[in-house]
Amino acid sequence: MEQKLKNVSPFSNESRNAYVVEHLTSSMLELLKEKPISEISVSELCSMAGVGRTFFYRNYEEKEDIVKAYVKRLFQDWVNEYKETPDLPAREVVRIVFSHFEAHRDFYALLNERGLVYLLKDIILNLCGFNPEQEMPAAYSSAYVAFFLYGWIEVWFRRGMKDTTEELIACLPQ
Repeated sequence: MEQKLKNVSPFSNESRNAYVVEHLTSSMLELLKEKPISEISVSELCSMAGVGRTFFYRNYEEKEDIVKAYVKRLFQDWVNEYKETPDLPAREVVRIVFSHFEAHRDFYALLNERGLVYLLKDIILNLCGFNPEQEMPAAYSSAYVAFFLYGWIEVWFRRGMKDTTEELIACLPQ
């Protein structure tokens, strides 16, 4: 009996999904360089990425989710560093966070230019361990740290991202 060749994709589902996410992300970043996210359609994004709209909706609910997922990936390094030593003094937390922003300055300048800095707030809350179900002291402590960082980040963006990590650390009380 002769066996027929099957037309099977060389990618596993996981590989195919990673490919789709990578292409949607890079396309979104390129389009954001040209125009605000509100002017980018899902169809345009998918066309540029070379994927169908179904792939977009399988991975994301809205366009902003692509940017949020990218930020989470970028943050992973400093999150890992923070998790290794969670009781770092404020100076070290600021050093880690703003060193991260300086290392990815072009991307964050684009976020700022497109008015998407607000996307960082929920990510920072999550990374600082905030959960409304926590006991009261833990919930308010993690929110305090998260909003402290977010406030400094927002001011840094509004000031044109010109202040260095060392200058920011010098602003902290001794």
